Amino acid sequence: MLIKLLRTYLRPYWAAVVGVVLFQLIGTIASLYLPSLNAAIIDNGVAKGDTAYITNTGMIMFVVSLVQLVCAIGATYLGARTAMAFGRDLRGAIFGRVLRYSARELNRFGAPSLITRNTNDVQQVQMLVLMTFTLLVMAPITMVGGIIAALREDVGLSWLVAVAVPVLGVSIGLVVRKLGPLFRVMQGQIDTVNRVLREQISGIRVVRAFVREPEEIKRFDTANGDLTATATSVGRLFASMFPIVMLIMNLSSVAVLWFGAQRVESGAMQVGSLTAYLTYLIQILMSVMMATFMLMIAPRAIVCAERISDVLNTESSVVMPDRPVAVGGSVGQVELRNAEFTYPGADHPVLRDVSLTARAGQTTAIIGSTGAGKTTLISLIPRLFDATGGSVTVDGAEVRELDGEALWAKIGLVPQRPYLFTGTVASNLRYGNPDATDDELWHALRVAQAEDFVRAMPDQLESSIAQGGTNVSGGQRQRLAIARALVKKPEIYIFDDSFSALDVATDARLRAALKAETANAAVIIVGQRVATIADADVIIVLEDGAVVGRGTHDELLLDCPTYAEIVDSQLSAEEAAA
Repeated sequence: MLIKLLRTYLRPYWAAVVGVVLFQLIGTIASLYLPSLNAAIIDNGVAKGDTAYITNTGMIMFVVSLVQLVCAIGATYLGARTAMAFGRDLRGAIFGRVLRYSARELNRFGAPSLITRNTNDVQQVQMLVLMTFTLLVMAPITMVGGIIAALREDVGLSWLVAVAVPVLGVSIGLVVRKLGPLFRVMQGQIDTVNRVLREQISGIRVVRAFVREPEEIKRFDTANGDLTATATSVGRLFASMFPIVMLIMNLSSVAVLWFGAQRVESGAMQVGSLTAYLTYLIQILMSVMMATFMLMIAPRAIVCAERISDVLNTESSVVMPDRPVAVGGSVGQVELRNAEFTYPGADHPVLRDVSLTARAGQTTAIIGSTGAGKTTLISLIPRLFDATGGSVTVDGAEVRELDGEALWAKIGLVPQRPYLFTGTVASNLRYGNPDATDDELWHALRVAQAEDFVRAMPDQLESSIAQGGTNVSGGQRQRLAIARALVKKPEIYIFDDSFSALDVATDARLRAALKAETANAAVIIVGQRVATIADADVIIVLEDGAVVGRGTHDELLLDCPTYAEIVDSQLSAEEAAA
């Protein structure tokens, strides 16, 4: 998965990758040339007292060092830009894929995991790319070039390289082998910490209302402790790497000096060559260390790449048509014919044989007990889910055959949990119509019974809205969400229990104002309160996912026991008669 991910998202930057390799190749050759120049200065300049040779060779060393510096800067610059661009593109791809998910895929992954995959996981893979350009590309060039250069200086000490390199590689490899499983566990634990923290922050009022702070602290401490324990184990393995590397490097240096001194004494080797050989051995071992350091990063990056690929390779269960049909027929008509929906893995369908028609200029209400399938039913219209049986049509066209943008442009949805985005009142209201004027915004607010409290805000339309609308009350959020749908001026309005947080008087005023505003549109209302839906043109009664009643309020009171039971539970006999 990691190789495929790198190949796909680094392909646009192949020129920069080639540039990094060339810079690293030239810079590494320059760094390998310096020890031999230093050896020549010692053997041919210092030993013979030739000042001119020392000066000339020193100037060559300066030029070579300058070339090495320029190449190092160039490789780092190109590598950093490419790695950051890779991370940007990968985050964009994940975000774009998640936006195309249906509710089914979003529920499968969960928001905390998707956030972690788009931030922490991408960062780990991005770090691997950066380290590859700055370290890994250099390592094999340095290793091969260092071995060749060391053999040119003295073949008699080559056995030291043959011993030191495998010992260092095997020692580090044994440590790295244990890191992969730990990194896999760690990424899952990061998801868990994010999920627990998100739940506690979102549900802080519930936590405090039920005095559950100690229990929630324990729950977070458990998740945090598990992550800390795993991270500590990883840290111990990382900490053991450097003593192992330093031990082997120091022992190798001592061995070179010990056996090299004997060869210098016997005349088989010069002092300068011994110095160069020692430098080359250190460079070879450093290249091995760099390669093994990459192996420490790679296991975590591989795990993260698998998690990222899981998101990118998961197709939405709501598939857009290759050749969408044009919308025709009447404007704003919704029809469900024997619609059925079953959640994945469920034994029984949530909706069974549901048929209804919502026409333009009419209000269609849906009511039923909790769990009857009301929200699932209306989710089939904008294709938040696809029906697993039957058909759902808008203006005579099957929703599966319509272009997604064209379908959504027809619908103004006010969800059960109204969500406002960080910004201002105006930016939230213009979400469905960016070109709406201030007058249109005030008109929508007036219809939604939100004008008074918005005018009371310090900056009115430019007043700040916090993430999720947490700085306004539940009723105000609902009214702003209704105003947002009104600004869009769609052909189909869907209100999913959108009046539940309103008092009876405000509810009545809002519904009265909506009648004139939505006179030419199809209006579908999901309600829990009978008073909210009593004046609808058609009321659909759901029970256990099936339609058990259909008609007006008065007709259902006579013909539908389920509806009569709901009415009796909410209204007095006098109110019901009225």
